[in-house]
Amino acid sequence: QVHLVESGGGLVEAEGSLKLSCAASEGTFTTYGMGWFRQAPGKEREFVAAISWNGIRSYYADSVKGRFFISRDNAKNAVYLEMYSLKPEDTAVYYCAADRTGWGQKKVDDYDDWGQGTQVTVSS
Repeated sequence: QVHLVESGGGLVEAEGSLKLSCAASEGTFTTYGMGWFRQAPGKEREFVAAISWNGIRSYYADSVKGRFFISRDNAKNAVYLEMYSLKPEDTAVYYCAADRTGWGQKKVDDYDDWGQGTQVTVSS
């Protein structure tokens, strides 16, 4: 099991930007696909972005495509989510998750380990 800790959330005005970070505790992080999900109050957890173990493949939800960018630094056991042109509807708790297949997946059930989340609030 890998321990994941998110950081970088906060309050930002609409059209602003934030960069989320996710630090992993385990050395085998380099073999995991990583994903970012979010959950707004009263809604189900939804896919945001994912990246393969080697960083070559990345995937995005249509709602964030062109505004959010996922990246990883395997030397630092970290994955990042850069968010631009934020909208009030992006307000949610953001979670990072590890996928042991290594490829990065789009479904919640495909992930094995989860962080505790970091709150992102976008004001209008």
